Amino acid sequence: MTKTLLIVHHTPSPTTRELLEAVLAGANDPEIEGVDVIARPALAATLPDMLDADGYLFGTTADFGYLCGALKHYVGGYPTTTDKAS
Repeated sequence: MTKTLLIVHHTPSPTTRELLEAVLAGANDPEIEGVDVIARPALAATLPDMLDADGYLFGTTADFGYLCGALKHYVGGYPTTTDKAS
């Protein structure tokens, strides 16, 4: 059975973009079977993306030790997600 890995990212800098590319290369390694990898920018990811995924990876810069606004918006935007998933 194929599983889905959702990668939600905010990559405003060259360094975070390089990290995303490395994660995508690893997650899409041909030796890893049975995983569909979907990458979405934080401001483009949707509730169906979240509900359809079996696993998640979040990538962003840290702004003074906190998640960036784009990722906080995504993660905090669906407070009743567990209700919709049942």
